[in-house]
Amino acid sequence: MTRYFLFPVAGLVLIFSLGQLHAQQKMVEHQQADHIMVVPADLTWKDGPASLPKGAKSAVIEGDPSKDGPFTLRLKLPANYKVPPHWHPAIEHVTVISGSFYMGLGEMFDESKATKLPAGGFAVMAIGTRHFAFTKEESTVQLHGVGPWAINYVNPKDDPRK
Repeated sequence: MTRYFLFPVAGLVLIFSLGQLHAQQKMVEHQQADHIMVVPADLTWKDGPASLPKGAKSAVIEGDPSKDGPFTLRLKLPANYKVPPHWHPAIEHVTVISGSFYMGLGEMFDESKATKLPAGGFAVMAIGTRHFAFTKEESTVQLHGVGPWAINYVNPKDDPRK
């Protein structure tokens, strides 16, 4: 009787184990499908976005900044580029990839109140934080956050979309 009982139990254990293995394999396949690796040569640079003053180039690395969900994008900014005081409805994370990027807090553009972020520098702007930015040299920065991401200018006359 014990022998006959062990075969069905062993069969159930084997079926359960194979089911678990299949589920783990599907999970690994899903993770691989969502995996992203990017080298600089793979980036596609475009003018804009339209919400920034002319001269910026952007490359979206992941996601869509205008939609719900995580996004990462890079901006190439020319020397002496200025972004007037503005705020965002979502948290903004900024990492300086090359050059340097100056960021200041407040509703007035005042270079003397800005902090220089060199390559490797990082900043986080909380929702609604009024701030401005500029470059003195050609620079590349990476923005990441959770969309939808937008830029709202303190002075509507500064908005390049108008």
